[in-house]
Amino acid sequence: MESLQHLLLLTSLLLVAGGGIGFIPQVVGADQEEVSIVHYQPEQVHLAFGESVLDMVVTWNTRDNTNESICEFGIEGLQRLAKAPQGPTAFVDGGPKKATQYIHRVTLTNLEPNSTYRYHCGSQLGWSATYWFRTQFSHSDWSPSLAIYGDMGVVNAASLPALQRETQRGMYDAVIHVGDFAYDMCNENGEVGDEFMRQVETVAAYVPYMVCVGNHEEKYNFSNYRARFNMPGETDSLWYSFDLGPVHFVSFSTEVYYFLNYGVKLLTKQFDWLERDLAQANLPENRAKRPWIITYGHRPMYCSDEKEYDCDGKLETYIRQGLPLIKWFGLEDLFYKHGVDVEIFAHEHFYTRLWPIYDFKVHNGSVQQPYTNPKAPIHIITGSAGCKEEREPFSNDLPAWNAFHSNDYGYTRLKAHNGTHLHFEQVSDDKDGDIVDSFWVIKDNHGSYGL
Repeated sequence: MESLQHLLLLTSLLLVAGGGIGFIPQVVGADQEEVSIVHYQPEQVHLAFGESVLDMVVTWNTRDNTNESICEFGIEGLQRLAKAPQGPTAFVDGGPKKATQYIHRVTLTNLEPNSTYRYHCGSQLGWSATYWFRTQFSHSDWSPSLAIYGDMGVVNAASLPALQRETQRGMYDAVIHVGDFAYDMCNENGEVGDEFMRQVETVAAYVPYMVCVGNHEEKYNFSNYRARFNMPGETDSLWYSFDLGPVHFVSFSTEVYYFLNYGVKLLTKQFDWLERDLAQANLPENRAKRPWIITYGHRPMYCSDEKEYDCDGKLETYIRQGLPLIKWFGLEDLFYKHGVDVEIFAHEHFYTRLWPIYDFKVHNGSVQQPYTNPKAPIHIITGSAGCKEEREPFSNDLPAWNAFHSNDYGYTRLKAHNGTHLHFEQVSDDKDGDIVDSFWVIKDNHGSYGL
């Protein structure tokens, strides 16, 4: 036991002399063989937009409390410093072990546009590696590129290698993960969530990783999702919006329609917020500045076949029509009224592009050019990034609104070229990155379709 004490003491002294302490092994008793390990090293680093695209929120975890949360950052070097006023927040997982870790959040404000920043995060007890990110323009006259997908787990994360490689090559200005993470973040007392956040760090530490909640986050009242992610606004990341180039993006929770055991208040609050946010975005002066409105939520509004468990046999969903019986708080009329251009979903483990649709009717721009000046929103389902539940087959009898479908593993790319042209691509992992679907959305005028 004495030699073990000497070894641990020497290790601690060497770590201190090195200028940073990743962890300090401590002997808890002279007559015991038990060793307590204290972990101060930052991990699971990820970014999100703050209240503007020139504010960046850096989030990371430590196993033990460092009592401070610091980011050093800058363009030429790490000359600027930002701290969280209150330090880290303890998060206790709801599983039987009640495992505790500490969530750190620091906002980097007043960043220069169109600039590459280097940063690292941590405390005087331990620092992360140095990462980088590129800021965007706060105005609308530029062309952002995004990767979009849902339903990616720790096991069988088919799209992750390509996303890691392309992020490191600077292909994306942001990533949108449309719900269902890790499968599931709460599993193994939160350890599956930890492993997922480590895996996506090579993406999420370099570009804003914008998210929405899915059904696989429900456990313990969505506590892992609420604690781990920090989106704009003060709504536990359940609903929010942000502007990027010519697009106003709106994230919302489809789960408030299904997990009513947590109360109806979240549903009504979200609906009221959506109504205000979309009305503001649809004002003529705002549509002139940012013509496109794109929403994303986890469960689709329209089903691709009658076998999907969210449907009632009539290809109907609560998201579209509202709560059962009373039919209140449905989103289709709201989105149609305020001229939403594109609606993105996941949940089903395949890719589907729909024709422009409202009230079960196709409203193409024309027979020859269905996505040029369409007369209703366009829906995309992109839930095939890969998870342990694998892919889902399609029915032999698909509804008339299905324009294209694929159950290859893959993800979606969006480039918002300007106020009149959007371009979408579906990348197939099964086919080594081949593009299996590609289409333009062209609109000369934006605004309400009716109602």
